[in-house]
This record gives sequence, C-alpha cells and structure tokens, in this order.
Amino acid sequence: MAAPLLIENTALCKRQARNLLGLTAKTRYSYGKGFAVEAQSALGLNEQLKVMDVLPGSGAERSGIRKGDVLLAVEGKPMPQGPNAERDGAVLVNAAMRGRGSVTLSVERNGEQISIATPLTNACAFGIELGDSDLVNSYADGFRVLITRGMLNVVRTDEELAYALAKEIAHNTLTRAPRPRMGSTIDRLRVLRDDRTAPVTMPALQPYSPVLDATADKLSLYMLTRAGYGTTGTVDFWKRLAASHPSTSPNSHTALHPSTSYRVSVMNKTLEAIKWKRDRKQPMVP
Repeated sequence: MAAPLLIENTALCKRQARNLLGLTAKTRYSYGKGFAVEAQSALGLNEQLKVMDVLPGSGAERSGIRKGDVLLAVEGKPMPQGPNAERDGAVLVNAAMRGRGSVTLSVERNGEQISIATPLTNACAFGIELGDSDLVNSYADGFRVLITRGMLNVVRTDEELAYALAKEIAHNTLTRAPRPRMGSTIDRLRVLRDDRTAPVTMPALQPYSPVLDATADKLSLYMLTRAGYGTTGTVDFWKRLAASHPSTSPNSHTALHPSTSYRVSVMNKTLEAIKWKRDRKQPMVP
C-alpha cells in the first residue's frame, strides 16, 4: 500500500528522495531474540538475508527479483550473514548504489545461483513499520512511518490504510529536524514482544499544532491523488476515527492529531482545489 505513495511522490519529497533497491530482506535475527526460532520455522529464515517483500512498481520487481530469493552478493561483494546482516547489508548496498543507476545482485533461487541487473528506484526514502500494539495510532519520526496493529484493525479498506500512511509520509516530508521522542516510540512499538500483556512505557508526545497537522492533511491528499488512490472517503474516515477514538483517549491518534474540525475544513478546500486542477489538467502539486 505504501509503494505508490513512495514512488509517485518524489516531486513532493525532494529533500528525502533517494535511489532505493526496492526490496526488503530479513534474517532470523531481524525479529528480535525472542522470535528468532519462530522466524526460522514460520518464515524459513536463517543466517542469510532473504527477500521478504519486493516494492511494487520498483526496478527490483521489473528485473525479476522475487520474494524468497536469498541475497548472496551485490556487485560481486558477498552479503553479510548472522545477527547484524540486515544492518551491515544495508551499508554494503548503499555503498554499491552510489553513482549507479542499477546494481547487479546475485541471488539463490531453488538451489540455483542467478545474477540479476537491478535498476534502482527513485522514491521517498521512508521506512514503513508495523507496530506491535493495540493502540490506534500512527507515527512519523522524519525517517520512518509506523502503523500500529490497532490502526490496522480500525481501517475498513486498503484505501483507508493508504489515508493513514499518506498522512504520516506527509509529516515526514514536512519535517525539518529529527523527532527523537517519536523515534523512541517507534523503536518501542516495532519490536515484537514476548509478553503482550505487559504495559509498554510510552514517551510523552506533544500533539501536533493545528496548522502543521492540517498542512500534512493537505499534502497527503495530493500524495494520495498522485499515487492513484481515491480521496472521496478521506474526510469521513478521519471524522469516524475522531468519534470512535477521541482526543481524551490516551495515546490515541486523535490525541496526537487534534483540531479535527479545522483539519476537516482544510481537507474540504484541498479536495476542491484538486478537482479544479484535475479538470484543467494542471500539475498535481499544492
């Protein structure tokens, strides 16, 4: 769901646009010590980096990289293995991509070693995370977006999930400096916990200012439109979320994103502007 938002909005996230490989790869250590055994048995992960997802529309997808491929080397340099493979592999890949429009990946597929020339994909360079929490919220720290399990349970359609993703991608695009408290929250929620009954200590987060949050709403509507998502249900979605999880609910989305009435007025004006530009075939930029 995030792929079109990241790929189709480089004109709006110019400061954060980067060439990306267009895939994610994990080892059995990627899910924390408590879940290494489960990651190995359920997902078939071991010491090597295995492709878990290929970004739709990316150069990796077009070149034929598949979910389940084991990454052996990039530009002839062996990929790291073991507990730090994901981090060290990212460093190796970033170095290999520098100054290139494509890289050669060596992968193992069904016992066969294959070399694949993989075009790089220019996209908004934000990580997308799933949070291990029933809190109905989403977060952006300037580098990553995290959607909680609770938010996934609230959205009714893929398009509503895109609304939540676009809102946080917009906040990251507007961010001029890192948000350490938000980053700390993401770090706490992205790690799978052995005991989900134990409370999670959450850092205190200041609500977004009405102007900043409404600006993110405006930008998110343009991002959704450019990515090919519909926007007619956005206002009703945010109203419904605010009614079911009001700002008085601790750590709720509305507590972090208050001023719903002001946000709604800005969104309605933005939707009118988008329709006007679409009818006249004008550039879809704020």
